[in-house]
Amino acid sequence: MGGGLYRMMENEIVEDGISLLVQGKREMTLSDAMNMIEVVTKDPYLARRILEEAEKMGIIEREGSVIRSSTGMAGDYKKRMKIKHGKFTCNRCGSGLVKGYFIITNDKEWGPFGPTCVKKIMGF
Repeated sequence: MGGGLYRMMENEIVEDGISLLVQGKREMTLSDAMNMIEVVTKDPYLARRILEEAEKMGIIEREGSVIRSSTGMAGDYKKRMKIKHGKFTCNRCGSGLVKGYFIITNDKEWGPFGPTCVKKIMGF
C-alpha cells in the first residue's frame, strides 16, 4: 500500500475518532475517551493522534486524566444512533444481539453494539 493512501486512511480514522469524541459527555475520563476511540482504531499511535488533534482544534481540553468537551455538541449521541433489528454480534463484547445499535459519524455506521456496550462506548 502506498504511503499517500495510508496517510489518507490515517487522516480519515483521526476525523472519525474526533467525531466520536464530540458526541461524548461534556466531561469524561481518559478511559471513557479511549472506549470511544477504540471504535475506530485500537492502534495506540492513532489513538494518541486523535486526542492530540482534538485538543489542537480546541474540541477538547485535557487536564490530567479528565477530558472536557469545548463544543456545544457533547452528549448528542442519541441523535446519531441507528437501531436495527436482526441477528447481530456485538463488535465490542461478542454477545449475540437481536437489536443492534449503530453509531453514525461522517456518514459511516459503527457497530453493531449491544445496549450496555454502546452506553459504555459513549461514556453514559
